[in-house]
Amino acid sequence: MWIRRLLAVLLAYLLSAVPLGSAETPPENGDAEAAGTALMLDVKGAIGPATTDYIVRGLTEAQERGAGLVILRLNTPGGLDDAMRDIISEILASEVPVATYVAPSGARAASAGTYILYASHVAAMAPATNLGAATPVQIGGGGGGIFPGGDDDEGNGEAFDELQDLLGDDDEEEARDEDEEDAPAEERARERPDAMERKIIEDAVSYIKGLAELRGRNAEWAEKAVRESVSASASEAAELGIIDFVAEDVSELLEKADGMVVKFPVGERAIETAGLEVELLEPDWRNRLLSVITNPNVAYILMLVGIYGIIFELINPGSLVPGVLGGISLLLALYAFQALPITYAGLGLIALGIAFMIAEAFMPSFGIMGIGGAVAFVLGSILLFDTDLEAFQVSIGLIAGFTLASLIVFTGVATMAARAWRRPKLGGADELIDAEAVAEEDFDATGHVRYAGERWNAVAVRPVRSGQRVRVVNKDGLTLRVEPNE
Repeated sequence: MWIRRLLAVLLAYLLSAVPLGSAETPPENGDAEAAGTALMLDVKGAIGPATTDYIVRGLTEAQERGAGLVILRLNTPGGLDDAMRDIISEILASEVPVATYVAPSGARAASAGTYILYASHVAAMAPATNLGAATPVQIGGGGGGIFPGGDDDEGNGEAFDELQDLLGDDDEEEARDEDEEDAPAEERARERPDAMERKIIEDAVSYIKGLAELRGRNAEWAEKAVRESVSASASEAAELGIIDFVAEDVSELLEKADGMVVKFPVGERAIETAGLEVELLEPDWRNRLLSVITNPNVAYILMLVGIYGIIFELINPGSLVPGVLGGISLLLALYAFQALPITYAGLGLIALGIAFMIAEAFMPSFGIMGIGGAVAFVLGSILLFDTDLEAFQVSIGLIAGFTLASLIVFTGVATMAARAWRRPKLGGADELIDAEAVAEEDFDATGHVRYAGERWNAVAVRPVRSGQRVRVVNKDGLTLRVEPNE
């Protein structure tokens, strides 16, 4: 019991939210030294829960230390909407100026990265970088693409027409519909997203336009980035007023940003960035752990290891190791799932698949339940994460491997358990019945036989000879009733 309590305490400490700056000692000479520092956060890869945690902790430490600037060195293909909005909320509420810098050369700020760039007090890009393609991806499965020119099916276009009829169209829309009546249905479907997709698009457009107006950036191009998934290079972005400037490196960024007047929650003020000493703030162990376990592949493995461990513990109570490891793995998986976009349908299908594979060993279904369980397991694994972003989906190879392993393991274990359960219960006197013993002497009534190295009193049904093999037919106390083997 003490081992489990110790593990529970360690797990609680592991998942505790300790401020990033708690391990740092504030400068002894006060704000003068802190204000001369620019904290740089290196953000690479898809925007997710770990990225949010890293940036939030970094902004909190910058605020506590009174840093002069926070630099987000950004290189991302996009990410989760919830994570992006949490980051933007922190940037908008920050009293420390935030400069998002798309770097190094060859980097990009696509999709969610474009929104973050628009929300920052200072927006800069290195040469040979790009931003844009900010169309949100629909979550929840079904409906196809959500931007003009997507692969929506014919039904979506018809549903849109019916919705317009119910709501009532103005003269201009009616004229447009008349002009499009001769167009093929598939073409009209591609040109019009359905109602839900329109809501997502309009929400995204309003959001990024609001950020553009707040920071005085090009709102028209921002709308195109959402509606038409357009992109722009660093030089084009500077010419169009999407970003503030292009900077070769961080030193040039600090020089060009010096004296800029930016908006804060308490009003506008000029920022002083020239000569700031740049300090790279590395993710701490808590953020690294969160980054690992919120990887969909790792979370998926932790979930299955947890299920396996608990099942093996139930099969063999008292073994401890499978139960302890399974419990820890399952808790970590559940912690990751609450930070990731998952579907309960996917979890349900995985559980149903495992149940079917176990039931295959107990019911004569000729493999139907086993195959059905494998299919349900695969479908549940594919549907587990409710997003179309490749960075937050489980690898198909991993799913195939675990499906095969699960089918073999669960079917094998369940089969062995079923055989053990069906085997006749033997013990005590029952174990001796029909057993073979050896006569130690000639006798025709009573004598002695040896069984399993033990000497027993015996009563013979028929005369036996010394060394002859006999079969036990009954047991009465410490006396065996035997007969010669034919």
